[in-house]
Amino acid sequence: MTHTIPTPDPDLTSRAPLAEPVDDQVTPFHVDGLDARGRVVRLGTALDAVMAHHAYPPVVKRLLGEAVALTVLLGSTLKISGRFILQTRTDGPVDLLVVDFTAPQDVRAYARFDAERLEALQAATGHGQPLDSGKLLGAGHLAMTIDQGLSVNRYQGIVQLEGGTLEDAAHRYFAQSEQIPTRVRLAVAEEVHPGGAASSWRAGGLMVQFLPTEGGRLRPVDLHPGDAPEGTELPSAEEDDAWMEAQSLVGTLEDVELVDGELSAERLLYRLFHERGVRVFEPENVVAKCSCSRERVTSVLANFSREERESLVEDGKIVVTCEFCGRSYGFKAEEIVGPEEGE
Repeated sequence: MTHTIPTPDPDLTSRAPLAEPVDDQVTPFHVDGLDARGRVVRLGTALDAVMAHHAYPPVVKRLLGEAVALTVLLGSTLKISGRFILQTRTDGPVDLLVVDFTAPQDVRAYARFDAERLEALQAATGHGQPLDSGKLLGAGHLAMTIDQGLSVNRYQGIVQLEGGTLEDAAHRYFAQSEQIPTRVRLAVAEEVHPGGAASSWRAGGLMVQFLPTEGGRLRPVDLHPGDAPEGTELPSAEEDDAWMEAQSLVGTLEDVELVDGELSAERLLYRLFHERGVRVFEPENVVAKCSCSRERVTSVLANFSREERESLVEDGKIVVTCEFCGRSYGFKAEEIVGPEEGE
């Protein structure tokens, strides 16, 4: 079902944008006047639940919140069952981020960081000063993987991280791998509650893509060759007027609007695109849920060699802790039977 906010076409349902904000949802939309489509994500309690089992410092929570918002924006576009996995491996204080989205709605995430390096970076920057994702991640790569199960080959796109933000990495991913003009905005905020109550976290994201129906309007610019002699005239292409307008409108979006708990996603879209008319589709829920289970852990351990399993035994037991949700699974050594014992 779709609703238009507003529209000059009497054949489409038109209504005012919903005023009530709802967290932990993705709202797909189209802006027909700009040949653009996109999604808005708002995360509240689901983001807190994703991070609840780890004592992350605030700067790590902020970075992981951006990664979760980006992953949900991209993973929720899957039209089939499967998983979308975002993973970074870098040389910065936060050297690993993993966000796992299982369609249609389940998300889990994990961050690994060096506490001493993080403290040194904060001291050098000044405690209380914001640290952007580029400084926290450093150099390395970001991989985005679509896993549709054993019957379909995995698809993976990889982009370099060279001190830029996750927004920058997303833009390079779409320019290199998808060649679809794309603009992404991400924001994360900490809500401090009165009376000494624990703070909570919010994240918001918006993705807009230019997908014209008329041939010839989508002309991707060739990538820089990298080794062109100095003075070489590189190819260029003028951007479509509609796409330039869409980018300009997204450029007016402030972080506070993306995370404002009193501003609904529909009102946000109305603010941006009301002059062009924006169609919204049924929102999709987002749930913090880990896919680990005793059966899955048993299956993984059974694929280890006997020597590998024996090296994991302590006090007669093997204990495995899920990095995502913190849940621990204990096994007696004799419970796990590998392929060699089963023959």
